[in-house]
Formats: sequence, C-alpha cells, structure tokens
Amino acid sequence: MNDLSLNELETATPSVVHQAARDFATALAETPQFKAYEQAEQQLRGNQAAQRVIGAYQSKQQSLRMSLMLNAASAEERAELERLRQAFLAESTVAAYLQAQADLMALCGAAADLLSQHIGLSFAAACGSGCC
Repeated sequence: MNDLSLNELETATPSVVHQAARDFATALAETPQFKAYEQAEQQLRGNQAAQRVIGAYQSKQQSLRMSLMLNAASAEERAELERLRQAFLAESTVAAYLQAQADLMALCGAAADLLSQHIGLSFAAACGSGCC
C-alpha cells in the first residue's frame, strides 16, 4: 500500500459499511444468476427422484470415506460409487442446479474482482475460504 496517512484515507462508519453491504446483497439478489440459482434449488429440493439419487450417492460416499482416504476401497466399491455419481449427475434438476450454481459463482467472482480493484486489496482473500 502507498505511504498514506490515516487522514488521507477515506473511512466509513460501521453503519455506512453495513448499509453498503445490505445494498450489495439486495442488488445481487435481483440478478438473473441469483434468481436462476434460487429457482434451481427449489426445483432440486422438490424433486423426490433426484433427492433419492443424491441420498444414495452421499450415503455410499460416506460409508466409503475412510476406505477411499486410505486407498483401501475395492474396485467394486469404487465402481458402485462412480455409478451412483453418474446417476446423480444425470438428473436434469441436478445438472440445472450445478449450472446455476456455477453461473452465480462466476458472477460473485467478478464482483469480488471489482471490489478488489476499488479497495486495493484482495476481497476474496480478506473474506476467507467461504467467500466467492
């Protein structure tokens, strides 16, 4: 950062920062990407067939977690897990959800880049691993 004194920096009160964050969240919620994500999520939650496939995949994945970490899962177990993963990904509501999620993440990443340019530091790094 430049050798600027605190007097030369623009500062904002916490209430101004909170209002700006609320305004940003409101604007983000109005984007087509966010609306598509919300719709895809609702459709995924309401699709019982997709929920069963997701549950079967997650259950098998959880039961094999330690074996997979230790590279001790059998070829048959790995094949079954892959079969369930492919069934999971083949569900149209899952595919739509994953695409909407990727689109929203791309938008959030672009917003983080813009914020980073304006504030002079990496917004994503400042937010930690849970950010865009």
